[in-house]
Amino acid sequence: MTSNNTSKLAQLVAEQEGAIVREWMRSLQAAGALQSGRMKEAELQTQCRNFLDLLRTALAQAGAETQAAAYEPLRHMLGEIARSRAIQGFSPSETATFVFSLKQVLFGFLNAAPNVDAATLANLTWQITVLIDALGLHTVELFQKSREAIIIRQQREISELSTPVVKLWDGIIAVPLIGTLDSERTQVVMENLLQTIVDQTASFAIIDITGVPTVDTLTAQHLLKTVAAARLMGADCIISGIRPQIAQTMVHLGVELNVISKATLADAFALALKRLNLGVVKVRIQAVASDNRLLG
Repeated sequence: MTSNNTSKLAQLVAEQEGAIVREWMRSLQAAGALQSGRMKEAELQTQCRNFLDLLRTALAQAGAETQAAAYEPLRHMLGEIARSRAIQGFSPSETATFVFSLKQVLFGFLNAAPNVDAATLANLTWQITVLIDALGLHTVELFQKSREAIIIRQQREISELSTPVVKLWDGIIAVPLIGTLDSERTQVVMENLLQTIVDQTASFAIIDITGVPTVDTLTAQHLLKTVAAARLMGADCIISGIRPQIAQTMVHLGVELNVISKATLADAFALALKRLNLGVVKVRIQAVASDNRLLG
């Protein structure tokens, strides 16, 4: 964009800023920007005003070079808007509309501007298109990165919640696994298990895979890593919950866990108690009642 055209566009934005904001707000409302209730009209209007103010300053200093330092405040603002809307649950199209809807508004004011010949009008129209498209794509990219970061954080939090370490008895802890065991989740399981072994001074750790749908070679490797890490911390591991179908699959695959395994969590718990020279005794109700009468 030539400096002359840049000046005309910056002048247009400066002189018609209030009218542009009003028309832009009407365009955004028609597109449903306020229908979700996640944003108030006053907040949206403030964003429109700030955007135009920063755009006018950038145009006056750097023309349409959106990568220039003069555009940094505007890019920063768009980044804040993108991150905010990603957190609030806006869709990519809703976020992109905030920037792209300004294009048609500027076209309208440009066509109504006096003393603008056809060649200048065509040049300015093209330059506005390039400018708004660049800023819009920048906003969408930042929105996408923000949303991906949110999803990754939520997945990590869900993974941590879905892999609790439970104290069954003094010196005995258990990790009930539910769902697929991948590399990232294995790391979470390992960290939680090792920390609990230290906190509880546990001698036995039971890894229950009743809720794991399938066990393949990769899953077995993840289990072995967890078992090896627990052993290094001084705790023996017992794997429970190996169903007949999983046992057959592991035999066909030639998978060897090289660790004590039990069919149920109860069996693994009983074994751990036995190793600690403890046991479970069934109390007879009649005998208890008789003892109570004698004591009374």
